[in-house]
Amino acid sequence: PAATGPLKGKVVLVDPGHNPGNFRHTTEINRKVDIGTGRKECDTTGTTTNSGYMEAAFTLDVARRLRTILEEQGATVKFTQDGDRAWGPCIDERARIGNEAGADAAVSIHADGSGTGNRGFHVILPGAVHGGGADTRPIVGPSRELGERIAGRFVRLTGSAPSNYVGDGTGLVTRKDLGGLNLSTVPKVFIECGNMRDSKDAALLTDGAWRQKAAQGISEGIVSFLGG
Repeated sequence: PAATGPLKGKVVLVDPGHNPGNFRHTTEINRKVDIGTGRKECDTTGTTTNSGYMEAAFTLDVARRLRTILEEQGATVKFTQDGDRAWGPCIDERARIGNEAGADAAVSIHADGSGTGNRGFHVILPGAVHGGGADTRPIVGPSRELGERIAGRFVRLTGSAPSNYVGDGTGLVTRKDLGGLNLSTVPKVFIECGNMRDSKDAALLTDGAWRQKAAQGISEGIVSFLGG
């Protein structure tokens, strides 16, 4: 990483959703883990486009593009996985990696698997959860700011509209059922970059030039949040 830049001294956790090998390890990923508000599967396989392009391949590609951009800005970038393990990690471990890194911002990258005609991106924010091993109350405010900045830059860089099926046109959704958010002690959001099951969105998600724009939009939101 560069020694200078607007993100010098900052640590960013990038979480490429799912894992391309999860489908071969159903026993492991179906194991339940504590997410504070209950128990949930360790992970899932993620979705695919109708032509078979895996969400897990998409998330890794965007994450690697994002890492390159952030490192050029001077950030230290931590990954939860880099295609270097057979499956996982589980959602609780994904949160723990960001916590232990003391990340200044954390982003989990995904793509949705909703119905045809459902289009656009949305950023998922942590709700206020206090139970079990979870206490998101300190991160709710900064996570919302991070999410709003990413959403704004994502629109500008990709030209994609906010989701037409969740979030009432804001591109922002708050949830309390995601272990990766519930167990985070650092500002964290998820971004669903588009709907893999809609042919128009899938055409974007499978295009490398668009994925570069997506990574740029996410990075600019992070830089804005961290005061770069």
